[in-house]
Amino acid sequence: MQRIPVFTDDPGWHGKHLQAAFAARGREAVFVSLKDCQLDLSQTQPRVRIPGFEQLPAGVFVRGVPGGTVQQVIQRLDILHALKALGCRVYNDGRAIERTVDKAMTSFLLHLHGVPTPPTWVCESREQAQSIILRETMTGRRLVMKPLFGSQGQGVRRLEWGMKVPVPMEQHVDGVYYLQGYVDSGEGAWHDYRVFVIAGRVAGAMVRRGNHWINNVAQGGRCEPLVPSEALAELALAAARAVDIDYCGGDVICDRLGHLYVLEVNGIPAWKGLQGVVEADIAQALVDDFLSKLAADGGHLQAVS
Repeated sequence: MQRIPVFTDDPGWHGKHLQAAFAARGREAVFVSLKDCQLDLSQTQPRVRIPGFEQLPAGVFVRGVPGGTVQQVIQRLDILHALKALGCRVYNDGRAIERTVDKAMTSFLLHLHGVPTPPTWVCESREQAQSIILRETMTGRRLVMKPLFGSQGQGVRRLEWGMKVPVPMEQHVDGVYYLQGYVDSGEGAWHDYRVFVIAGRVAGAMVRRGNHWINNVAQGGRCEPLVPSEALAELALAAARAVDIDYCGGDVICDRLGHLYVLEVNGIPAWKGLQGVVEADIAQALVDDFLSKLAADGGHLQAVS
């Protein structure tokens, strides 16, 4: 059976389902941490050493990039960039992950490509941030401050008139202020949409309903099935094209007037909540797309001794 590296530090539920999906197609998923991979530049031909693989595989599936120091994270992304440069299919590749893990770059690309998204400001200066917050809240608008790198709604806070701006090194700020216009989806009936995109098509969608204005499942949001409207589907697909990615989870919100906005694009999305409300097998759809891309590349995984 051919073996495929799946980069993750915590296989868990998602790993189990990916493993089953690969097995259904005659492949074995081998879980590997990017922490254990190595760039070997001692010979004429550069190599990426992946534990358990003596030869370069035709493709790798990226399920997670572990956090760490700036240098450690850059090294792990370097592994993904190097694999792609050597002809290995990386799914999602390092560039796509960089675009989506960094909320500032995601917002920039959405704005650049004309994808509706809330007004956003990013700066390092606390004085500049205070000025933006004061100017916006004086007119009655509210803002949301988010960590530049973060997920599952952690560290997200809503800013209103008179609120104190956090100091630069406070937890979840870390020297950068990412400010985004607050979109009111309905006070007391808060909700947003997660649209899962694979290979330029919608593989599944759901409504997330929160007990407060943060709707993430990790923050207590409830998942409900959703057949996306044409407008919602097209917006999620446009967001995926803007960040140029194989698969992603697009977070979309609708304001009280019915206008849709893309809040974020997740390049390493979880789908446990989504799988609970859709019939499609998300893991199998991901694996099938990955394998179809390998076939298009004309590649197959090398046997490992």
